Amino acid sequence: MKLKPLSEQVIVITGGSSGIGLSTAKLAARKGARVVIAARSREALAASVDQIHQSGGEAAFVEADVGSRTDVENIAAKAISRFGGFDSWINDAGVMVWGKVGDVSEADMRRLFETNFWGTVHGSEIAVAHLREKGGALVNIGSVESDRAFPLQAIYSASKHAVKGFTDGLRMELEADGAPVSVTLVKPGSIGTPMPQHARDYTGFEPRFPPPVYAPEEVAATILRACERPVRDAFVGSSARLFSSLGQRAPRVTDWIAEKFLLPMEVGDRAATPTDNLHQGRSEAQVRGDHQGATIRPSLYSAAARNRGTTMAIAAAAVGLGALLLTRGRGREDEEAPLRRPGPIE
Repeated sequence: MKLKPLSEQVIVITGGSSGIGLSTAKLAARKGARVVIAARSREALAASVDQIHQSGGEAAFVEADVGSRTDVENIAAKAISRFGGFDSWINDAGVMVWGKVGDVSEADMRRLFETNFWGTVHGSEIAVAHLREKGGALVNIGSVESDRAFPLQAIYSASKHAVKGFTDGLRMELEADGAPVSVTLVKPGSIGTPMPQHARDYTGFEPRFPPPVYAPEEVAATILRACERPVRDAFVGSSARLFSSLGQRAPRVTDWIAEKFLLPMEVGDRAATPTDNLHQGRSEAQVRGDHQGATIRPSLYSAAARNRGTTMAIAAAAVGLGALLLTRGRGREDEEAPLRRPGPIE
């Protein structure tokens, strides 16, 4: 499957008014793509598009709630009417609820699934209906919690597990049909977005993501890589890869680590934000949020994963250099060893 370079693409991004979505939109526009972003907050969308225009990019926005299929159809219609179609579709819209299962209301759980799961389903089906004809990329944003649940995030974890199951099933169906659509699931770890300030909280304290906290730009770069080169899954942050692998190989040990170490880290030191974005849009057109003193850092793991050719070349050169040094070392040992006459055969 061959995907277009970003400079020739039209890219649709849900949840594009802050965090990962906005970071992806800005990076895509800098690389020459035309961008359509969607979210529930019109003011934040307008501010986000203005930021892109000021940087020389081309973008449009659609006010939409991805929990509504009609709203998502309007996003696709906007991309078609404005730019003639789209080449990549990124389902990034997401909300979070922070609290123990017994404390969270059923209404809040259902609202989270409307956005995180059904929003992904709506976006995927509508995108695939368009991309089947011309080819392109579908990128769904999961989480390390697509593989591994954490305390205080049970319903969020459940939604991301559901996104993974749906994405994997859709991918197989498209491959069986021979459809020219690349389907990728991106699984970030803790990312330095405004999500802690947007989450619905039941603990009384603002959520805190366990470190390390990675830069949203790392996720954006990984997403856009998948828009140009097909990839099945992509982790962002070595911690995401670690917890996923550890959870599969030693689930009880991972449970113990989460209960003893991660759970205390998940409750911040300051009072929770009085408003959230669970039931209505709230965004400040900002890529990064406040993470209570945590350093937002790059990910060397993710950078290496995005540049596998370079990584493999460096690894091959290192192996070759090691072999050369070993060979020379052995040759030197042979030269310096004293000559010995062969003794009798014992």
